[in-house]
Amino acid sequence: MNIPFIDLKSQYKELQPVIQERINRVLDHGQYIMGPEVQELEDKLAAYTNSKYCITTGSGTDSLLISLMALGISTGDEIITTPFTFISTAEVIVLLGAKPIFVDIDPETCNINASLIEKKITKKTKAIVPVSLYGQPSDMDMINEIAKRNGDIPVIEDAAQSFGATYKTNKSCNLSTVGCTSFFPSKILGCYGDGGAIFTNNAKIANACKEIREHGQTERFVHPRIGIGGRMDTIQCAIVLAKLESFDWVVKKRIEIGNHYNLSIDKINIKRVIQRKDRSSVFGQYSIFIENRKDFQNQLSKNGVPTAVYYPTPINEQIAYKNFCCPDCTPVAKTISKKVISIPMSPELKTEHQELVINLIKEYSNNE
Repeated sequence: MNIPFIDLKSQYKELQPVIQERINRVLDHGQYIMGPEVQELEDKLAAYTNSKYCITTGSGTDSLLISLMALGISTGDEIITTPFTFISTAEVIVLLGAKPIFVDIDPETCNINASLIEKKITKKTKAIVPVSLYGQPSDMDMINEIAKRNGDIPVIEDAAQSFGATYKTNKSCNLSTVGCTSFFPSKILGCYGDGGAIFTNNAKIANACKEIREHGQTERFVHPRIGIGGRMDTIQCAIVLAKLESFDWVVKKRIEIGNHYNLSIDKINIKRVIQRKDRSSVFGQYSIFIENRKDFQNQLSKNGVPTAVYYPTPINEQIAYKNFCCPDCTPVAKTISKKVISIPMSPELKTEHQELVINLIKEYSNNE
């Protein structure tokens, strides 16, 4: 038996008719760049998150880069963020000549430790970028309050893993100044290539993002600002529109499967990522902590169960980023990176497959 880590094939088979119909519409009208599906998707995503503005982009990375550019981030600025995330969170900061200031993480949620942020703020701090890791937002109320009392520092939520989650009564992507997400195929709401979106309630920021994603132009061949080619293809927008029709079911199933993992794992002598009561997680990944990770991976692999490690090396320990923070300045992230491991998780995960995974974890724990 081989269990898929993320079951995109089953998802496509279920949605094939509506996806194909959406793609065919684009092929028929031939507007492959900025076709009508782009605006349709932006309107529906804005409504879903209750945001005033949504701007689709070429990728989640483009969303972060464009957002920082819209805020005027440049050489010498400092951006507070987490070292425990995908490289793009820090990458876009450095590309603009700014400096990532890494704050250690909460050992239970693996999100940025909001209580440590304020002491890292300086006169050069121009933004705070928390990541809603593994499908769960950070402590956004605390982060927003810290930002407000220190001169209304903009907060950008990197919600690449958490679209569909909530923090108290608000949707992820509408929790701060700006929210950014990704439609990479394996994400909660994925397309069949690259894609992303920016969310904001600030008209000035939204307008700047729209101009920047189209090479900084206000109209054809008029470029008052520096920009990039950051548009989302019409066909990819069409695919997300098709998937959006059943997205509530996806969120419901992810939470259901994630909660079943929680109940089962908590009966075993294995630690897991904790979900806080004031927020929902859409379980972008389901992650646990294992001391002898390699042995654990081998045991599951022998039984046809794939695993993945998000993330084996904190960003501040990566060769290209060591100059921005010493590896020992985020000890929790360093420790967690050696133990964390993710197990199969998708709304299409079959009950018998989930039970097999749980039983293998139990067997491993009993032999330890």
